Parts: sequence; C-alpha cells; structure tokens
Amino acid sequence: MFSTKDYVQEKGQKSGRGRFEYLQALVTEFQDTDKQGSKVEVLANLANFAYDPLNYDYLRKLNVVDLFLDMLSEQNEKFVEFGMAGLCNLCLDVINRDHILKNGGIESITGCLSSSNEETVLNAITTLMYLVTPDSKDEIVCDEIKDCMMQLKESKNPRLKNLALIFLEDLCSSPQQN
Repeated sequence: MFSTKDYVQEKGQKSGRGRFEYLQALVTEFQDTDKQGSKVEVLANLANFAYDPLNYDYLRKLNVVDLFLDMLSEQNEKFVEFGMAGLCNLCLDVINRDHILKNGGIESITGCLSSSNEETVLNAITTLMYLVTPDSKDEIVCDEIKDCMMQLKESKNPRLKNLALIFLEDLCSSPQQN
C-alpha cells in the first residue's frame, strides 16, 4: 500500500520512531544477527518496504539496493528470493534502476532465471523487463536471455509461461523463433 508523507510522519510520531529510523533498525538487525531465520524475516520486511516510493530515498541512504543485489549471489534460497523481490519492487524508480544497471544487476538477475524458486524467477523476469532502457536493451534482450525465455514459455507453470511470453512479445522482434 502506498502511503502519503503526512501519513508516514503521523504514524512515526505515534510510534516514537520515524520511517528512516525504523528502516535503519531493520538494516542493523540484518547485519548484527547470526540467525538465518531472523535475517530472512528482516530481508522480507525490507523487500516489502521497497514497494513504497516514499521509502526509496531512505533505502538508498541505507544501501539497501546494494544489499538486495548482494543477496542474489547467496546460497540461501530465501535470501535470493527476497533480494530479488526487493529489486523488483524498487527498480521502476529511475535512480534505483540506474544504480542496478551500473552495479552488475543484469548479470546477477539473469543468474536468478535458473532458480528452482518460482517467485525468484518471476521477479527476475519482471525486473529485467523493468530495467530495459534504450541503453540496456541490447544487454537484456540478448541471445542467452531470449533462449531462457523460449524455454520458460514451454513451462507447464502458467505464471512462468505467460510472463516469458510477455517478455518475448514485448521485447523481442520475433517471439515465435525456436
């Protein structure tokens, strides 16, 4: 749910902690805890906060975009899932998009297309679609990714199949190629 700045400030005053301080506490908890379950929970919360554009400046100041990118190379499947979800939620913002593109995001996200986790793959496809700009299109609509989408469009999973088809139809010149 998107919030207004006034609503966020009012809610922060009631709790005694503003949104930035709350997000900062989450990042600190993620960094300080050794418990994998707690890290996953915090990462999921950060990914949810990445959905609201009012949080973008705060998340950038706290280097959460980089945290999400870093999670894509983790062995823990839940870290990858929520890192990918966070990137998907915030990549429509021009500043965030450019940061992702300049910091190896396409390669990291492309690696998530082969995940066994359906949500990770769906978020990876969606994020790649959102990251397409005139400058990044050739890197995103490359043979490797097109081949992956061609395989996914044959999936028995309708969510994966439909999203791969959308990618091919919207971004590729000949979606019917084999």
